[in-house]
Amino acid sequence: MVKSDTIAAVATGMNCSGIGIIRISGEEAFEIADQIFCPAKKEKKLADQDSYTIHYGTIADGEDMIDEVIVLLMRGPHSYTAEDTVEIDCHGGVLVMKKILNLVIRKGARPAQPGEFTKRAFLNGRIDLSQAEAVADVIQAKNEYALKSSVRQLKGSVLSFIKEMREKILYEIAFIESALDDPEHISLEGYPHKLGDKVDNLLKDMKNLLINFEQGRILREGIKTVIVGKPNAGKSSLLNMLVGEDRAIVTEIAGTTRDTLEEQIQIRGLSLLIADTAGIRETEDVVERMGVHRAKENVKDADLILYVVDSSTDLDENDEKILSLLIDRKVIVLLNKTDLLPVTTEEIIKEKLSARVVSISAKEKTGMERFADLLDEMFQEGKLSYNDEVCLTNIRHRSAMESAKESLEKVRESIALGMPEDFYSIDLMDAYESLGHILGESLSDDLVNEIFSKFCMGK
Repeated sequence: MVKSDTIAAVATGMNCSGIGIIRISGEEAFEIADQIFCPAKKEKKLADQDSYTIHYGTIADGEDMIDEVIVLLMRGPHSYTAEDTVEIDCHGGVLVMKKILNLVIRKGARPAQPGEFTKRAFLNGRIDLSQAEAVADVIQAKNEYALKSSVRQLKGSVLSFIKEMREKILYEIAFIESALDDPEHISLEGYPHKLGDKVDNLLKDMKNLLINFEQGRILREGIKTVIVGKPNAGKSSLLNMLVGEDRAIVTEIAGTTRDTLEEQIQIRGLSLLIADTAGIRETEDVVERMGVHRAKENVKDADLILYVVDSSTDLDENDEKILSLLIDRKVIVLLNKTDLLPVTTEEIIKEKLSARVVSISAKEKTGMERFADLLDEMFQEGKLSYNDEVCLTNIRHRSAMESAKESLEKVRESIALGMPEDFYSIDLMDAYESLGHILGESLSDDLVNEIFSKFCMGK
């Protein structure tokens, strides 16, 4: 366990709420708490009490009572930080929490840095770095799927998978080194072929993880969704219907939307980060032309494009230009204004673009069930579905995995070229160390500090 000073912070939000929690962790946590806690049973001393017990009383600064509280005791190493930890549950007033925290600091603790409690859990070996990062992901999860993925990682799904891969690599390194040291008893005859098969299996697992990284990003951040179409097709009406309020201005005048409007919505547990863009058409208006350019740029970065078509009119040259932007993209075509006499049909759209098509009326608020079904097909039941597989959601993990993959590919090349066995062991060790970076091994202090600095205060 890391020997360190005692830290303290408010572990709940600094706003008025039912309760507030002040967390204290470190060697002097119990001693500091005893200085300010007045138990209901006067003879009670917190330092003498068992771990995982709760005690009722008050917090006082000398003769002045600050609040009525309950105190939770957790002795290390069986606590969140693996250190002695005290949590003071008080009323959730901002002033009350500040006064208790200031009192704790005056009695010997210091203010915790952002993420320092979780950092101590990592440094003390209770969790690895991938689990520590999952804590932040759980807190920031925007949808059910992001939460499930983060909880699995917190429970050690990435840790277990990476440890298993490293154990396989380490076994091969040890075998090669042993054979080179004692060739009389350990033969390497036929070994390159056997190693090649094992490396191929490891590369397959790594490639699957890297392919699924994009799924992990979507699970964590939400689906970047862009609404496009020519002016007056009903894009802003669609946004208002999805959001459930009049977020965008809707008029009969074409070209009302000049800039990008962004909203986040939930549909059947999926998080959509929706951007409503300017209608795409040729225009002499300088401001509108800038909006059209921005719309085209948004299309390039989108995970999903909602192409809104006015089904009561024929496709025109503006639609043709939009269609050219959508080739080989994930697109749902929304045939809008189906409350009017249809002119452009699903068959006409499918002749021009391979995409899913659904008829809607933003005005009458119809067609949304079918739209939600299509989202299910694309992002839940299909290639990007959430499942129980290990999923990387962190760009740092992806970078380390790519480095490990490159090292194993060098091993494969060495085998193909008939290189000596000691060449294999060098690249195998590089792969082993790269995977260790995911778990937090051999990382610089600066990088570790940067990772935890992004955590919220009190965590």
